Amino acid sequence: MAWIALIFAGLGEVAGVLGLNRWNRRPGWASGLLIGAGFTASLLLLTVAIRSISMGTAYAIWTGIGTVGATVAGMLFYGESRQPLRIFFLALVVASAAGLKLIGEG
Repeated sequence: MAWIALIFAGLGEVAGVLGLNRWNRRPGWASGLLIGAGFTASLLLLTVAIRSISMGTAYAIWTGIGTVGATVAGMLFYGESRQPLRIFFLALVVASAAGLKLIGEG
């Protein structure tokens, strides 16, 4: 259950970041709601996850999901760069988070 909470916490982080981007383009109540709901859900679910998963591992995976998710969303929806080297470094973020999980939860 903690891992599911952590995954959804990361997705909440992505939603909050997308809300920030939307706010910069069109400020309004819908943008503010997305920011507030995304970040609130993210932090609440991260708190649930940290009860069972070590703090360092949970935080690394949470930020990794947020980083990769927001970057991929930027590539898909906002025309951000899709350079192969950029994608390589995103893969390194994923590999690093997976590595922490593999050695940290032994």
